[in-house]
Amino acid sequence: MNNPAETISERPYLSGTEAVLYVSDFATSLAFFTERLGFTVDFAYGDPPFYGLVERDKARLCLRHVSEPVFVGDIRRREELLSASITLDSAADIKALFLDYQAASVSFHQPLKTQPWGARTFIVLDPDGNLILFAGPGD
Repeated sequence: MNNPAETISERPYLSGTEAVLYVSDFATSLAFFTERLGFTVDFAYGDPPFYGLVERDKARLCLRHVSEPVFVGDIRRREELLSASITLDSAADIKALFLDYQAASVSFHQPLKTQPWGARTFIVLDPDGNLILFAGPGD
């Protein structure tokens, strides 16, 4: 018979996830995420900073400075290798966010579109070529 003290009554709760984006210029990336995408800086570590976290609502992204390219050539664009996926709760929110980013002259890998499975998505291209998917429900 199992000892009740050794039995876990609830399984561990995973409270979040944070994608890591590899960036060549930490300051430029921080500026892009805060000034253009509306994120705030949670922390930046190092002198000069080489690792940090930006957040907007419940979306959290880690930025990690690297000195050399992590990906070869244009493989991320060709293969649509997403660095992060961020979800929104409504069709109105996904459209409004796309329009906000469009007005801020953000570069898109893919404009807002309805996918065959019904979701509405767009993909932002950051200064380092990271592809960030934003997804919400269809109309």
